[in-house]
Amino acid sequence: MYVISETSDLEQFCAEAAEFDFVTVDTEFHRETTYWPILCLIQAATPKRAVLIDPLARGLDLAPFFALLANPETVKVFHAARQDIEIFVRMTGNVPHPIFDSQIAASVCGYGDQVSYDNLVQSIVGARLDKSSRFTDWAARPLTDKQKAYALADVTHLRDIYLALVDRLAELNRLSWMQDESKIIERLDTYIIQPQNAWKRLKLKVNRPRDLAALKALAEWREAEAQKLDKPRGRILKDDAIYELAIQRPTNAAQFERFRAVPKGYGRSQSAQKVMEISKAIEALDEKTLPRLPDRRRGPSPKGPVGDLLRVLLKAIAEREGVAARIIATSDDIDALVLDDNADIPALSGWRRELFGNKALAIKHGKIALLATPKGISEIEVSPKQSR
Repeated sequence: MYVISETSDLEQFCAEAAEFDFVTVDTEFHRETTYWPILCLIQAATPKRAVLIDPLARGLDLAPFFALLANPETVKVFHAARQDIEIFVRMTGNVPHPIFDSQIAASVCGYGDQVSYDNLVQSIVGARLDKSSRFTDWAARPLTDKQKAYALADVTHLRDIYLALVDRLAELNRLSWMQDESKIIERLDTYIIQPQNAWKRLKLKVNRPRDLAALKALAEWREAEAQKLDKPRGRILKDDAIYELAIQRPTNAAQFERFRAVPKGYGRSQSAQKVMEISKAIEALDEKTLPRLPDRRRGPSPKGPVGDLLRVLLKAIAEREGVAARIIATSDDIDALVLDDNADIPALSGWRRELFGNKALAIKHGKIALLATPKGISEIEVSPKQSR
């Protein structure tokens, strides 16, 4: 099990890898106590050779590997690529190209939503992985033989998985689906978190414009602070604390003691001073400058009969195509579609629209109906007289 710790050896491997159509890639990293992931190991395999690259080795220059990631002639194959790519974007400023994510491909091929690597290895390769090293300390040196074997398995089996999924995508004529699904992981802005957009990841909702302004400002401050200090967001303030402070907007230290989500004594901290500054600034805003709350659309209830029909259609199409229903459309997608023909949702774009979205709109407007048959649910056109 070869571990690369010298730049010359890495150059040789990357030159060899560039001769092939694809290379499989994985990483091991830590981020439990940091905002930014700490890269501890890189695994890579060509059809002929698999190696471990030690980014912690003194003097090792990763530039040859970064050049391989940017090589347009070699497909970089990952499984569940986002966190791996985030690391490389952080180090190089660019997204590897081109990319093939086996988790995305597997979902398109009917293996289910967010299928695990372990399950794909069992389903496609017919092997079982040793999971005992999954939570090991990858920053410790030297690596044990068990750690090395575990790490290499993440890229050696991936070669067979990649080839099988490419064949299956072509057989099902779903290569265009794969391209649509891959667009988001190929975009640079997917991996660059702007503090001013941090509020969008919060699932907690507020009902007043001033509360929303405070939520945005506090989330932006926390994100910037976490990035600057390289600490997890939750180490700065937890989500429920951000929500509570956005609504209560404290302006003196004593008020913090009344809040359940804020640590005891927080009001005396330097961070609390910043929170109070934000609270005062929000209170001083003119109402005309406050952000608007999302529009509450009026129309048929998403949980009513129209929504029920669309869910039956979704289930029928999913069974017919051998794809998990959630991959085609989520429950939120259906709710949005009931309320708005032009909703900005995945179900109304790309292959999903062709497969489901257009039919869903047709059902909503009485242009097609669902018919129960011995073989399942099918769609039939409705004549103009019938739809009245």
